[in-house]
Amino acid sequence: MALDRAIPESRLHGPLVARILDDWRTRGACLVVGIAGPQGCGKSTTVIVLRRLLEAQGLRVATLSLDDLYLTRAARLALAAQVHPLLATRGVPGTHDVGLGLDLLEALVAGRDVRLPRFDKAADTRLDPSDWDAVKGPVDIVLFEGWCVGASPQDPASLVEPINGLERDEDPGAVWRAWVNAALAGAYQDLFARLDLRIQFRAPDFDTVILWRIEQERDLRERLVREGLAAGRTMSDAGVRRFVQHYERLTGHMARTPPREGEIVIRLAADRQPLEGRGDVAGASRGTASH
Repeated sequence: MALDRAIPESRLHGPLVARILDDWRTRGACLVVGIAGPQGCGKSTTVIVLRRLLEAQGLRVATLSLDDLYLTRAARLALAAQVHPLLATRGVPGTHDVGLGLDLLEALVAGRDVRLPRFDKAADTRLDPSDWDAVKGPVDIVLFEGWCVGASPQDPASLVEPINGLERDEDPGAVWRAWVNAALAGAYQDLFARLDLRIQFRAPDFDTVILWRIEQERDLRERLVREGLAAGRTMSDAGVRRFVQHYERLTGHMARTPPREGEIVIRLAADRQPLEGRGDVAGASRGTASH
């Protein structure tokens, strides 16, 4: 999302920074902030703005995206052959190198120098470690963002009935969704346990998420054309609609899960603006935040 579409600082980013600073001062050590939300909601833009504002306060900030922990295409194709064809598509739990994520957060919290991985989505593989971002420790804040950061697993009984065409037609026996849920229930919970503060964006409904993601893909296509780059690998609107069905189940589950203690939930309107009359983010009480 372009910065000119970002949620205004005065309504969201400033109060979030105030909350992060308050928690950091209380903790007295490196604070790991998890930022979650559905595709196209503005997570990446929020991270950019929060980092800028926090660094303006003199803090040292590192950013890590769950996307940069994707397994390589070769590893996902192996999973697709061994477990289920849908695991070739990156994004759902089970398609990330969670062990690497745990090592990175441990190193950042411990104040060590690290190199943060970066994933090349065009090439569908992780960049060579020589191209990773070097971070010199110690840092004060880690902003860890991703669509399912902080998610909890579902009750296995709820996986039986398909919720969309992808599940009905391509996972009729619920093998894929059961495997994804089991992966989420495992090492991902160890990773998310490292979060000190959780921020979650919630869309008004999943139809809005689809429209946001279509808009995102169209913007990407237009940018590639402007830059004279090949836009053929971008998805059509129909392709996006199928693609986001991989994430519909867990996105809905996260939207229905009550906020945990210390979690800030920011409910967005269709224009990505925080809903009016929901109070002040910075003043949200732990466990009762529901903006």
